Amino acid sequence: MREEYMIERQGKRFVLYAGLLEEAHARGLRSIETELLQIPGTGNGEVAIARAVVRTEDGKFTGIGDASPQNVGRMIAPHIIRMAETRAKARALRDAINVGVASIEELGDDPEPSYAPEPRRGARAEAGRAEGAQAGAAVAQGGDVAKESLPATRKQLNYLEALIADVVEDGLPKFENMVGKPVSELTRGEASEWIGRLSGRAA
Repeated sequence: MREEYMIERQGKRFVLYAGLLEEAHARGLRSIETELLQIPGTGNGEVAIARAVVRTEDGKFTGIGDASPQNVGRMIAPHIIRMAETRAKARALRDAINVGVASIEELGDDPEPSYAPEPRRGARAEAGRAEGAQAGAAVAQGGDVAKESLPATRKQLNYLEALIADVVEDGLPKFENMVGKPVSELTRGEASEWIGRLSGRAA
């Protein structure tokens, strides 16, 4: 597994789903099939349960994934069926390619806290003023340019490209046309904002 697909959180290492998928393709992935086993509803605590079957050159591997408003982040809560499917696929892919660490998508919060979406409505303006004040203070103290204006990190780009492939019709070309620049030219702040927007539609 390539290092850029690994994430450390609270001293533990996790893998990105995009990394699992890439590695599976490299090892002869033949197919991924999913099935919704339980539709979320009031009678079952809004829990979605999905099953995934991964077939590679080495055989068939299965995984079960669940998701509910209680074990996903607020950005994913409206999309728990798709998150259950993603978790099921991640578990099956991990078995298929012999990865023992959990995927970040299996955690019970938003995929990457540093990729938090831009605040909305009134909070957006307030956050913008605070961010501007922090950037001004950094410059006044002779510090570096605010991190948000630095080039996007490789982890951000990998995660963003996986989201684009999953939710943007026509994929990368359509997305780059939307933002008016190549993905590789996004700043950290821009990448963070788009990851937040797309993760609300993906899973």
